[in-house]
Amino acid sequence: MATKSPTTTTQQQQGAAAGNKTGLRKPVFVKVDALKPGTNGHTLIVKVVNSNTVLNKKPRNPTFRGPQNQNTRIAECLVGDETGTILFTARNEQVELMKAGNTVILRNAKIDMFKGSMRLAVDKWGRIEAAEPAKFVVKEDNNLSLVEYELVNVVEES
Repeated sequence: MATKSPTTTTQQQQGAAAGNKTGLRKPVFVKVDALKPGTNGHTLIVKVVNSNTVLNKKPRNPTFRGPQNQNTRIAECLVGDETGTILFTARNEQVELMKAGNTVILRNAKIDMFKGSMRLAVDKWGRIEAAEPAKFVVKEDNNLSLVEYELVNVVEES
């Protein structure tokens, strides 16, 4: 079992402070209208327009203990900013944060395709944070989830 010497740790911290690329990078916030199908790693500030619970399922075996034995909750929330809106799929603990009127920061969000339309989601690698109320007005007439996409395979003829 190897142990790390304290001098190595302080040298790494000084190297990160000196401008090496090992430090954290600043998040790049994107707007809702810039989201495209099949992309991920988005950071957004959005306001929750409405939220409705789609699934609230009890565990199969209530005597078994563990994280997989908790209630499964899924809610579809309409979120947006001043450029447009999109449906967000909130799961389990995320449902409490996604109440109508709240402003949240979605970090490392991804676009899932569901029945040909875009849905925004944050999985275990992402994060949802409550933020101070936003000053922007949500543009509700530009809903990106209403646009239907179709995968087309292009065959090149030689």
